[in-house]
Amino acid sequence: MTAVRPIAPRPAAAPTATGTTQVLTFRLDDDLFAADIHDVERVLRWQAPTPVPNVPPWMAGVVDYHRRVVPVIDLRVRFEVPAGPVTSERRIVIFNAGDAWIGGIVDAVLDVSALDRAALEPPPPLFRGLSADYLQGIVRRQGTLVILLRTAELLSATDRLTLARVIGTAGDG
Repeated sequence: MTAVRPIAPRPAAAPTATGTTQVLTFRLDDDLFAADIHDVERVLRWQAPTPVPNVPPWMAGVVDYHRRVVPVIDLRVRFEVPAGPVTSERRIVIFNAGDAWIGGIVDAVLDVSALDRAALEPPPPLFRGLSADYLQGIVRRQGTLVILLRTAELLSATDRLTLARVIGTAGDG
């Protein structure tokens, strides 16, 4: 396997003149999440990631995407959502997370829609610690809460170092 190679970061998503931005909305169990469309590289059909030994439980493995080894996070495990069945709607979303791509397993991708930045509320106090680092805010859409993620924060600096070490040496044995 090839070592994880950094890619050039995309520019930060800027709101349009109307104060809106486009987001990709996806589902984990009954909860809705979103990511700024500028933070989404691609949505892949489900393929089981290749397992990697000695990684945290939320790390599902890796996939080959554009000749790069991309780590894949099981977002259900990372966000402490109970396990669910694999359905035909399951996808891997490739996120632009700072200087690298990160895959995230989601139950379904729902849509791309406009988000009014003025309607974005900060995460409530019940989200503390590491989980709050992932959250940019919460917005109500048609009576349903949608959690907007900070994709660059899905992996901490320590997580990135661990993955680089493990993935970089996975093919050496």
